Amino acid sequence: MKPAVLTGEHFLTGDSACAEGALAAGCRFFAGYPITPATEIAEHMSKRLPEVGGVFIQMEDEMAAMAAVLGASCAGAKGMTATSGPGFSLMMENLGLGIAMETPCVVVNVQRAGPSTGLPTLGAQGDMMQARWGSHGHYEIIALAPASPQEIFFQTITAFNLSETYRLPVLIMADEVVGHLSERVLIPDPSKIRLESRPRPKGRKDRFRPFHPGANGVAPMANAGEGYMVHFTGLTHDERGYPVMTAEAHTEMVSRITGKIRANLDKIIQVEEYRLEDADVALISYGISSRSSYSAVDEARARGIKAGLLRLITVWPFPEEKIRELAGRVKCLITVELNLGQIHLEVQRCAAGMAPALLVGHAGGTVITPARILEEICGASRQ
Repeated sequence: MKPAVLTGEHFLTGDSACAEGALAAGCRFFAGYPITPATEIAEHMSKRLPEVGGVFIQMEDEMAAMAAVLGASCAGAKGMTATSGPGFSLMMENLGLGIAMETPCVVVNVQRAGPSTGLPTLGAQGDMMQARWGSHGHYEIIALAPASPQEIFFQTITAFNLSETYRLPVLIMADEVVGHLSERVLIPDPSKIRLESRPRPKGRKDRFRPFHPGANGVAPMANAGEGYMVHFTGLTHDERGYPVMTAEAHTEMVSRITGKIRANLDKIIQVEEYRLEDADVALISYGISSRSSYSAVDEARARGIKAGLLRLITVWPFPEEKIRELAGRVKCLITVELNLGQIHLEVQRCAAGMAPALLVGHAGGTVITPARILEEICGASRQ
């Protein structure tokens, strides 16, 4: 068998780097259905997984793919699927099932311009609110936004670690540009890669309660078939996993699946600050749009305008406290994203009128240029 981690320097697309990151994270099961611009992730995994003793399966559709990944995870495997907008929509029901069952897995959405079939081969960031609220009911989700092939490699490992630690599906919200962009990717030695595994049960198997939370709010997870009593359902259930049709039981269950995220925000949320120390104008961006934003900030500084960038690495949970802190000390906030203002609405909500909140965005199909962002920065600085 070939090594799971191909140590060294490589020239990879973002999609291939994502697949290699999954393998480095210990992913040994992939189920998916072809869709542009995420197909290359499945193609890469179809070649590499058999080389490392893993399983690749092409399912009949995205609903089945998501169900297969959940099943593999319940049996103890680290599993992943990858898709784009239309397939992401089809996965939403079983995403909710994974949240209710508290089942670790990773879902990659290489976003393209929509709605519907849209522009299959061109990029956008229009699925960001769907990532947060695409399934029904109330829940918390973790979603990461990579800005380069190198970053998607490491973010895929991070996504698996977060998924295992907090027992839930974790989303990687990439975009077509990052997915198809080819750049140098450095893959470290496996000894340098920190991996997390789901909390495991201890004690008597006949007394095990599969949804009794531990100290950090996360319940230990037994694998189906190893002797512990396990029962998985999408219905409201108690700590034994059995359905209980009462408002009280539902409050307890939803409090558990939301509380384990809300209680650990400081461990989950990641942002990157660039030249924000003395900034008057703060850009807020993520993914491919953040790369144009860096250039715009540097050009604005060259013109004497104090601009800075807050790059969202974790988009969900949203870094509300950081946005509020920024709004309280800058003259203007500018959200830069490839949609018509999905994350911008969150920025406005958190700014709460403390600073004007502007948007540089469009519906997708091409990247936002540094010149367009700089134009908005210059306009904001004159106000």
